[in-house]
Parts: sequence; C-alpha cells; structure tokens
Amino acid sequence: MAEKVAGNDSNAKRVLVVGALGRMGEQVRAQVAAHEELVLGAALERPGHPEVGRVLENEVAVTDDVKQALAGCDVVIDFSIPTSTLANLHAAVDAGVAYVTGTTGFSAEERGEIAAMAQRIPLVHAPNFSLAVNVLGWLSREASRRLGPAFDAELFEIHHSKKRDAPSGTALFLAEAVAKGRGVKLEDKLVLERAGETGERPDEAIGVQTLRGGDNPGEHTVMFVGSGERVELVHRSATREHFASGAVRAAAWLAGHEPGLYPIEQVFGLDD
Repeated sequence: MAEKVAGNDSNAKRVLVVGALGRMGEQVRAQVAAHEELVLGAALERPGHPEVGRVLENEVAVTDDVKQALAGCDVVIDFSIPTSTLANLHAAVDAGVAYVTGTTGFSAEERGEIAAMAQRIPLVHAPNFSLAVNVLGWLSREASRRLGPAFDAELFEIHHSKKRDAPSGTALFLAEAVAKGRGVKLEDKLVLERAGETGERPDEAIGVQTLRGGDNPGEHTVMFVGSGERVELVHRSATREHFASGAVRAAAWLAGHEPGLYPIEQVFGLDD
C-alpha cells in the first residue's frame, strides 16, 4: 500500500501518537497508516528520548514538545502513564484537540480531573480498546444479571511483568460490569486480597486476583461459580494489535465530536 501523506488529503484527520516509538506507539502508527480517514500528524516522545528528531512516515519528525506536536492535529492517541497523560491532556485542552487514551492506574481524584477536562474537549478514556474485551464486558453484565446472587463472581487476570498497576484497568472494568448486572456498587463489594483467616466469603463479593509475569499482553477470566456448576468467560490476548486497532477506530469516530466524555461502548455500538 502506498504511503499516505497528510498534505495530499485535506480531509484526513491528523493523529498525534504519544509514545510513538514504544511498543504500543508502533502498533498505533501501523493502524493509523492502514486507516482510510487518518494520517500521522505528529509523534511525541518523552523529553530527552535518544531518537527525538528521527523522521517517521509522512515526514513526521519525533518531538518531545507537546505544544509543537499538537499544532495542526485533530486527535491524540495516548497509551502511557498517568502523569504523562494528565500533562498532555491539559495541553490538548488548551489546544482544543480531541483525546483518546488507554492509560490506566489513575486515582479517583485524577479520574475526576479527566472528567472535568472532557467538558472542554471530546475525550474517550477506556481501560481496553479491544472490541472483544468490550463485548466480554457486555456478556459479563448480562451473565451477572441473569444468573443472580446464587452464583459467586470471581475474576482473574495476568499481564506482563512490566505492567505498573494492579489489578488491571480491564479487570476493574469487568468487575464493574458484574456489579452493574447485580445492581450494586463495586466499591461496596470488591475484594482484592485474601490472606490469613478471612472468614466466610461475603455475600455478593466480587473478587479480583492478579498475576504478573513474562511478556503476556493480557488475559482475563470472569467466573460465575454456582453449586455444582461454573460459567467462565475468557479473553486472551496474543498481541497488542487489537488494542491499537480499537484506539484508532475510536480516534476516527471521536474527532469532530462535541466536548464530552464518551464511553468506548458508544464507539463500538454496545451502549444499548
């Protein structure tokens, strides 16, 4: 496929990729290159990155200046860390640029800050951009609702050894789906640790167990354990490609929308 050049298509939406030289950044750039409505508009890396200045596709030079990177772009895609994302989001708000982020590990206060910024720009913040994982969330909610409290809910997740936050944002998203299916608040039922003399399992508890190791891109299992039977809903990732593909799909959908915090379910048509 011939390389797209931003200047040759005035209708293409220009994408700023944060962490453009990282594992996720490279996947996102590849998906942008394959998308009919998008082109790479800018590439941002951390200050002092050894490859700042490197020229990528569409003659885009890697920069560590977020204001420079935002100039002329329509939407940002960001898979980084909370401190970086928040700083870049503030800059995007000032520039009026739409924002798609899959960064996890935010505190409740930081999530509130993100919601406040969404009043000024269109924003999608999701723990997982895989279509299959979001369908898993829908299935988990429906299974929880239909099976009822007679089935105990337990979640298991494993990720690579370099993942910074635990449990994963996706695990918490799935736990939230289970809670919604039951009509309860997750914070009232969530169990993240079991050690020592814990006593009997609390009624309607939603347990989440975490493992870390190797290079696993992510694996999540939602279990509904009843008397003499068990339902398991499982998603296993072999690559990061589907995360990038979903984020690029969200970017194409989001650019041009009114300010607001849009759920990823709306992007995928799973919000009914």
